[in-house]
Amino acid sequence: MTTVFITGANRGIGLALTRQYLDHDFDVYASYRDINTSQDLIAMQQQYTNLTLIQFDVTDYASWQTALGDLPNLDIFINNAGYYGPKGYGFGHTDIEEWRKVFEINTIAPLKLVEFLYPKLLANTTRKIACLSSKVGSMTENTSGGGYIYRSSKAALNSVVKSLSNDLRQDNFTVLALHPGWVQTEMGGPNALITTETSVNGLYDVIANSHVNQSGKFINYDGQSLPW
Repeated sequence: MTTVFITGANRGIGLALTRQYLDHDFDVYASYRDINTSQDLIAMQQQYTNLTLIQFDVTDYASWQTALGDLPNLDIFINNAGYYGPKGYGFGHTDIEEWRKVFEINTIAPLKLVEFLYPKLLANTTRKIACLSSKVGSMTENTSGGGYIYRSSKAALNSVVKSLSNDLRQDNFTVLALHPGWVQTEMGGPNALITTETSVNGLYDVIANSHVNQSGKFINYDGQSLPW
């Protein structure tokens, strides 16, 4: 059975991705941090025998060996866990500690997780890594300013993806930065343009159809390439 590990699977896009891969008969390992915000994910264990849940904090590096050490070899790793930070701030009002927290979750932890999981991905032949980024991290698409914290964390994540694609190319890894669209989730808000189902249907197809020659690309959920 093909194996995928998804972080931040307790709600929104992560939860929908988990269900998508379960319905496609993947052996799914899904992580969550807080049991109080993960009841929908936990309830899925009663429906799916191919789901294994892992509770851990992506920034608690010391806990990884205990939490993730027994993961099997992996075909796909989806770096989905993310944090937006405070909303409604602008120039002159950036919270430094929140900026550090967003960078820790959105940029530093994803790279360190790839490094940690590298042997488990290398052991299989699929070798795909998908990092959930955002179009707001694109320099070209930034025509409105603001959003310093989240924008910069996703721009930095894109840089991480590009470097990983070069460093892991010799091992035939496919490493992608993916924009899920403006999705109707807690983070995206009720005015967002697409549902989680539309987003994850597209993301699933993009990942499934990707190959090593696309490694290092920034791709929209509908398969269109995005500018850095």
